[in-house]
Amino acid sequence: MAGDVTVRAARTRGESVLSVSGLDVHQNYVVTAAEQEGRTPAEVIEDYGARIRSAFALAGVEYDLFLDPAADDDYRTGVARLLDELLAGAGSSAVAVREVPWAVCADCGRGLHHARVAGRCRVCGAGAAGGACEGCATYAAAVDLVDAACTGCGGAPSVTPTPLPVLRMEDVRAQLTEAWSRAVVPARIRALFDRLLAEGLPDVPLAYPTDWGIPGPGDSRIDVWVEMALGYLYAVPRRLGVLGSGGLADCLAGWSTVDRLWHFLGIDNAFYYGVLCPAVFAAAGMPPGVLAGLVVNEFYALDGLKFSTSRRHAVWAEDFLGSEDPALARLYLGWDRPSGFESDFTQAGYTAFRDWAGPLLAGATPPPLPPGVAAGELARAAQALRLESFDPALAARCLLGALGGPAEAEARKLLPALTGADALPA
Repeated sequence: MAGDVTVRAARTRGESVLSVSGLDVHQNYVVTAAEQEGRTPAEVIEDYGARIRSAFALAGVEYDLFLDPAADDDYRTGVARLLDELLAGAGSSAVAVREVPWAVCADCGRGLHHARVAGRCRVCGAGAAGGACEGCATYAAAVDLVDAACTGCGGAPSVTPTPLPVLRMEDVRAQLTEAWSRAVVPARIRALFDRLLAEGLPDVPLAYPTDWGIPGPGDSRIDVWVEMALGYLYAVPRRLGVLGSGGLADCLAGWSTVDRLWHFLGIDNAFYYGVLCPAVFAAAGMPPGVLAGLVVNEFYALDGLKFSTSRRHAVWAEDFLGSEDPALARLYLGWDRPSGFESDFTQAGYTAFRDWAGPLLAGATPPPLPPGVAAGELARAAQALRLESFDPALAARCLLGALGGPAEAEARKLLPALTGADALPA
């Protein structure tokens, strides 16, 4: 939704924008969900894909390019071709077949990656699946996790040196450093970049022996996040009509018509959009200046707890948008967005906001903010006045909105930081 808001605003300024999203069908979560639900992967993709499209339509979220890899043979062929070209020496020497530790389950023999493995992050200690830690965004292959175990049967990893196509990020350190120095990113993501540069950039397998994904070299399947990076590289020039034959050189030529790229993401995907995607682009020969920035939201809680579809602790988008005014829902989610710090959705908070903001959209004189919303705005204002998430415009909006209501006294304690006055007129 943040991307949709930004695109609409940019177009009102007369800017030319191409917005891109799609279905993430090659995550092995699709396979594990199918197993848990007693369905085929194709059934899961069709069902969830239709619900995603329906939710976007109800919310008024639109895209110029919506990728559906399961239904796009040309996309899958293009992605595989780009990886083949990189392995053949196109781009940089950062991509090559190297012997790396590869983990399989000692009991069931499945490759342990992404949804197939779980353990604890070696950096922050939080629970993590294979891929990247949701807590601190550290890259976390199965061999990096503490107490790693197969999520299918609970078996321990068996690690064997295996020749795999690998992206050696240290070989594109200079390009990444330049790209990161130019890009606009939140402080927390900047800290991730600094830590990776200090520790040493990881080697990331581009493909591995597994049972799901676009076929890669030999019997391998392309890693889903590598697919996404190569998919952007391929699909954007195709959509712009400047793809040519579809080889790497033509893709890079097509991207030369793009002025800047912004990614919109959740904090749990910071490694992939902030590190892996720019590294793949650098290895392919993309100039570092294309990445303009990352718009990142922190986690959004529900009644104080993490959203969980498995525990049915969630708000289902189709149900919610089917019963509420989508315009008000979008307005509230923009207001309550976890930008810079985690925020918390409650039905009571939304209802109070809806009852307050609905009449405003109809032209009524604004009443004071309701108590629950006003208290939340004070917390947001305090966070916006911290260095790591400094946003004085947001703080001013929150504090001024609280005047005239039950949180006015607390708001007046914070407002002098913005005004420079010791006190405000009553």
